Amino acid sequence: MLIDTLNWRYATKRMDPSHAVPEEKVDRILEAARLAPTSSGLQPFEIFVVTNPDLREKLRAAAFDQAQLTDGSHVLVFAAWTNYSEARIDEIVEMSAEARGPSDALSGYYERLKGMYLPREAGVNHDHAARQAYIAFAMAIAQAAEEEVDATPMEGFEADKVDEILNLKARGLHAVTILPLGYRAAEGDWLKGLAKVRRPMDQLVTRLD
Repeated sequence: MLIDTLNWRYATKRMDPSHAVPEEKVDRILEAARLAPTSSGLQPFEIFVVTNPDLREKLRAAAFDQAQLTDGSHVLVFAAWTNYSEARIDEIVEMSAEARGPSDALSGYYERLKGMYLPREAGVNHDHAARQAYIAFAMAIAQAAEEEVDATPMEGFEADKVDEILNLKARGLHAVTILPLGYRAAEGDWLKGLAKVRRPMDQLVTRLD
């Protein structure tokens, strides 16, 4: 049950470097991210799976020495498009036509979308793309919990340095969030076993009947 697995998970602070996540579990975590809903189905982001030890050392240095980046076995970097373009949107239209058949209504929808997105400032479009990446990021976290894989959501890193390490700028991408995957260490994690702290439902949710 998803609620049970969400109660099980926490932002693991110390991972066991001797215990690697099986690739089939990583594949299912990535598939959950791939299936995430995004605005107009554009999926305006890419996910980089980093297992190379040298690259993970560099990512750790760019993330204020957070040990999970090297102690875990896999690092997922979510990078959002820096801007929308006609070519990027057309690619989605072509994929839709292949999967569902050509549709004038669909083509018209995306033409209207271009009219909205393409004139906007790149920063506005990147922010929009980043929000879509976060939906997939959340799905990956939830699936990791289903797999009983520990995952530590990270925003504490120097994004420009991550872009440089992974050569993201050349691909029209900018790093927005990072998710190391691994297994919690038996000792040394100050957060392990502590009660989960969340606002109570009556403070978080307002029902308007």
